[in-house]
Amino acid sequence: MRGKCPESSSHLSKFQEDGFLVLEGIFSPKECDMMREQIQKIVAEMEVPSHCRTEFSTQQEEQLRVQGNTDYFLTSGDKIRFFFEKGVFDKEGNFLIPPENSINKIGHALHAHDPVFKCITHSPQVQELIKSLGLEVPVVVQSMYIFKQPHFGGEVTPHQDATFLHTKPLGRVLGIWIAIEDATLENGCLWFIPGSHTDGISRRMVRVQVGSVGCTNFIGSEQVYEDSRFIPTPIHKGGLILIHGEVVHKSELNHSTHSRHAYTFHLMESKGTHWSQDNWLQPTPELPFPLLYT
Repeated sequence: MRGKCPESSSHLSKFQEDGFLVLEGIFSPKECDMMREQIQKIVAEMEVPSHCRTEFSTQQEEQLRVQGNTDYFLTSGDKIRFFFEKGVFDKEGNFLIPPENSINKIGHALHAHDPVFKCITHSPQVQELIKSLGLEVPVVVQSMYIFKQPHFGGEVTPHQDATFLHTKPLGRVLGIWIAIEDATLENGCLWFIPGSHTDGISRRMVRVQVGSVGCTNFIGSEQVYEDSRFIPTPIHKGGLILIHGEVVHKSELNHSTHSRHAYTFHLMESKGTHWSQDNWLQPTPELPFPLLYT
């Protein structure tokens, strides 16, 4: 582990101003390769029943149809589960392309159940960085490995993470996004609206109970954002992006011949914070949100 961390004062100021911060060279190429090799092992061993094969989408109606209202998604917070790109299954749920090329993401508890991703999540450089931001009792609430497959890796529409991970007060959720490969304009790097984390949130996804069946619904609506407000954040392999829970961000389709793998996880400052009971993701007796600092 490099244990590399930015100078706290200038970077903290930049993060507070923009709502995101791009930090190059936090993890070594060896560490990135280690994560990629581990995810290849997980994919090689995956067994996904046909009736559980869930395509991932970020369009509101699609979100609710294909993931927000399925037990496979709603009970994934303390497990390692697989979510797929659109159009990779036939009507019977069989793969139309090789399984390893069909996955959108794996989530949401790699940080708890896999030793490699647990090590990265609690790495010295992450702990040092988070301490420099002033978080006192941060906990890990979820983690994901995102593939952004060549040619058809799906777009992620403009959104705020606090839409899905809501706290009282706001401002207690922080995303850590690690580039396993170079993220470029061509293969779907992240785009942000600087300063948009100061405007609150306009939409929430909440868990509701319909009879004996759990599902989700959206309250409010996503704003329409002008494309000109977004700025791209290409980043090299091993770099890290800090993401404020209310900053608006997106990524485009991957039209290139190169994937854009990333490992991302979310933290919450638990001191003085209430985790909303109607969030889709809830801690469980089997997996309470683990402390970041070790």
